[in-house]
Amino acid sequence: NILPEDQPMRRWVVSCAESVFERYGYRRIDTPVFEETRLFVRGVGEATDIVRKEMYTFQDLGGRSMTLRPEGTAPVARAYVEHGMQTLPQPVKLYYYGPMFRYESPQSGRYRQHYQLGVEAFGSPAPELDAEVIGLLAALYRELGLKGLELHLNSMGCRKCRPAYTAVLRAYLETKASALCPDCRERTVANPLRVFDCKVASCREALLEAPRLLDHLCPECAEHHARVEDCLGIQGLDFVIDHSLVRGMDYYTRTTFEYQSSLLGAQSGVGGGGRYDHLVEDIGGPSVPGVGFGTGVERITLALERQGVQPLPGPGLAVYLVAMTEAARDRVFTLVHELRTLGVAADLDYQRRSGKGQMKQAGRSGARYAFILGEEELLAGTITVRDLASSSERQLSKDEAFALVVVPQAKSDKR
Repeated sequence: NILPEDQPMRRWVVSCAESVFERYGYRRIDTPVFEETRLFVRGVGEATDIVRKEMYTFQDLGGRSMTLRPEGTAPVARAYVEHGMQTLPQPVKLYYYGPMFRYESPQSGRYRQHYQLGVEAFGSPAPELDAEVIGLLAALYRELGLKGLELHLNSMGCRKCRPAYTAVLRAYLETKASALCPDCRERTVANPLRVFDCKVASCREALLEAPRLLDHLCPECAEHHARVEDCLGIQGLDFVIDHSLVRGMDYYTRTTFEYQSSLLGAQSGVGGGGRYDHLVEDIGGPSVPGVGFGTGVERITLALERQGVQPLPGPGLAVYLVAMTEAARDRVFTLVHELRTLGVAADLDYQRRSGKGQMKQAGRSGARYAFILGEEELLAGTITVRDLASSSERQLSKDEAFALVVVPQAKSDKR
């Protein structure tokens, strides 16, 4: 559940993200919450933990296997293919925001339904685009005021150089089989790179002296990686090379990256991504390269809260209307409708509270003013206005009372 008190922070994060994304030329796309299962099996990878252990999969009434999306890249790639976006000027730059679903142990900042912001850029193999995507995520975190981040960088190589590395890694892991967990012994056979995803201490220790992918890159991949590093330097972005960073999806090629926060403990990742030059082709589309990232909103808000960052409070209620007599309730109901029509945030009592009880509720509501109507105000055609911050009161005409809240609202709209 995302409670009302949690909404301002999340709205602020999403609003900042959309502003930054559009500044870099990305346009919003929304995809369905569920897709055919085969999209993720083919795109994310059958040997990944996501596909093997973490997907919510069901059969629909037509007998098709469907899955609640566990990540955002494959669905956006599917939409790119389905709508023929390869015919548009390239690269096609897209961003998204929405819920993702993974069956994993809930913990602080990680939930089975979580919300993710992400960007995908299709159609260019340029390393400069990798650097732009990494810099875009840095710009978002900077705009939010998120501090204490460390950028981790690696290269996954390509289909030309990775098979040779995979063979070397498998041979190494076979010498460490006794130290590996059962899952990693299975991964050694099926897909050795997935051993780097394991969080078991003995497996992590066994990988300390594992062969490094960067030492096995082909000349083209090495040149690509060097150019990404140069372009990160141009943007003033420091990074550390992380030889264990392979991310959790099989579609990655060449660049992988992740921003980590010391505020988040062992599960330190805030957001990351990389290049996927064969994903579009693997799901049935043309050969189109791509690069992108995803960042979890819950991870961002948790880090911000631990840092003590708070968004500016929203406008809240301007007016709480109080009926001191039964006869005043109709007039109060009319006035609250008029105020809302004029764009003023206003509320009133629906619990038949006494006048004293309504005033207490007005104080709790966070409203700036209480508009009070009783027998005297009905007879005089006036409204008693109480400033709930100072407790000062004055009796005004309806137009004068409305001017206190309608005029500031209009000025706010013009800004």
